[in-house]
Amino acid sequence: MAMLHTVNKSPFDRRSLDVALTHAAKGAGVLMIEDAVLGAIKGTAVTAKIEQALGNLKIYVLGPDLRARGMTEDQVIDGVTVVDYAGFVDLVTEHDKVQAWL
Repeated sequence: MAMLHTVNKSPFDRRSLDVALTHAAKGAGVLMIEDAVLGAIKGTAVTAKIEQALGNLKIYVLGPDLRARGMTEDQVIDGVTVVDYAGFVDLVTEHDKVQAWL
């Protein structure tokens, strides 16, 4: 099983998402929650990093956190999977370890 990396800080405020993408091994999952969901939006300064990472990683974003920040699933980068809270729980149970990047 692979590791799940969770990131909760905005990629425009901290480097947590960048560090998680750098340290995640091929096949790992990266889940953006809370303010990190901004990293899943098309047309931003981090879009190219996310698109490149999709070649080796499974990237997820928490839908309720997107909506809480006034964004919709239509704005999410192609290839990034939107999950709900049950999906979040599923991801945690499907991975053998979880690393939180704060």
